Amino acid sequence: MVKVAVIFYTTYGTNHQMAEAAADAAREAGAEVRLRRVRETAPDEVVQSQDKWVAQLEKMSDVKEASPADMEWADAYLFSAPTRYGGAASQMRAFIDTLGPLWQKGKLADKTFTAMTSASNPHGGQETTLQTLYITAMHWGTILVPPGYTDDVVYASGGNPYGVSVTAGDDLSDEILASIRHQAERLVEVTAHLVEGRSAGGDWNSSTREHAGSTT
Repeated sequence: MVKVAVIFYTTYGTNHQMAEAAADAAREAGAEVRLRRVRETAPDEVVQSQDKWVAQLEKMSDVKEASPADMEWADAYLFSAPTRYGGAASQMRAFIDTLGPLWQKGKLADKTFTAMTSASNPHGGQETTLQTLYITAMHWGTILVPPGYTDDVVYASGGNPYGVSVTAGDDLSDEILASIRHQAERLVEVTAHLVEGRSAGGDWNSSTREHAGSTT
């Protein structure tokens, strides 16, 4: 069974909704799924000053925080985070920065990766956010699984070939939900082929992937 880690950050709930839809679709496609949120790193006085932010944190109280162990466990990763100035929110980047020890041991390599995002307007850096997340995943040695234009739902939901991207604050339309399902199902399908091939031909992960140096 394919193991998928759906890792998200959200402030007001959009990426939480997106991640839940993706997790449901992955499960329906036959995967074992861990839905995880990254830890909030904003100062508490900032969070407490916004009722919607506080309410969203309370809403997610039963969602476990993401850990490096979840990344090591998974065969596939689906990240969802809002854009901040053309890149992923700092909370997501902070989580990524904890993964250096796994990367050094080659534990993130040969997994699959796809990403989704949101912004407060249609041109708020959504594409560059996805691209920079993919660049990070390339450093890990993951296999990128963007949706491309592999289904008409991509066109119907806005036509972003890098991954689902939405305008935050809007309800997720049927077209967006269909595109999320397609992206998650495609991730599971591609990963299943890799897992099956790995089982037939031996374990790809090798001690030779361990890095001699250390990150700064």
